[in-house]
Amino acid sequence: MTAPTERTYDGRPVADRRAERRAQFLAAGLEVFGESGYQDSSITALCRAAGLARSQFYEHFHNREELLLAVFDMIQEETRQAVAEAGGPTEPGDGVGWAHATVRAYAESLGRDPRRARISQIEIVGVSERVEQRRIDQREEWMTFFADQCRRALGPDFVPPGGYRAAATGFIGALNALVHQWSTGDSRTDLVAVTEVLTRFLTSLTSVSE
Repeated sequence: MTAPTERTYDGRPVADRRAERRAQFLAAGLEVFGESGYQDSSITALCRAAGLARSQFYEHFHNREELLLAVFDMIQEETRQAVAEAGGPTEPGDGVGWAHATVRAYAESLGRDPRRARISQIEIVGVSERVEQRRIDQREEWMTFFADQCRRALGPDFVPPGGYRAAATGFIGALNALVHQWSTGDSRTDLVAVTEVLTRFLTSLTSVSE
């Protein structure tokens, strides 16, 4: 039986062209939402930033809110990937080294580009019930991720004081607040100082002493 032929357009697979256009809209969302803000954005501005037509926007997203959610999810996933990759090479049981590597990776992934921090921590808040639920869902994913990374670095039997949920809630709150301040403040604290504060906070939560 002959396999179905992949659809092409202008010599390229249609699926590749769709994926490319979606990526262009995600980049446009990061630019427009991160610089102008969600409330002051428009589909016209997003299409202009993407260099694509309005009809092409609606091939991928029903409205601006759907694009905002897609950009938010992309930022969160890329940040988790950066943290996991940074913590992977550390030696098992090296809690201090793991804490330092992971918090720096988080800060750099989310905070080096102020647009990413703005979307994740400002523009995503209070948009609608649907967006608020996604924000809560992502927070739950971060809590699960936090627990998985701790167990991988510190052993499967490790449990932080107060349990994982309390530890993750406290640490993630402090992490986001400091990274946001570092990323968007007029007087930006040095990344080394931010990493040092967060490393000490995380090692205290995981009962690791230097």
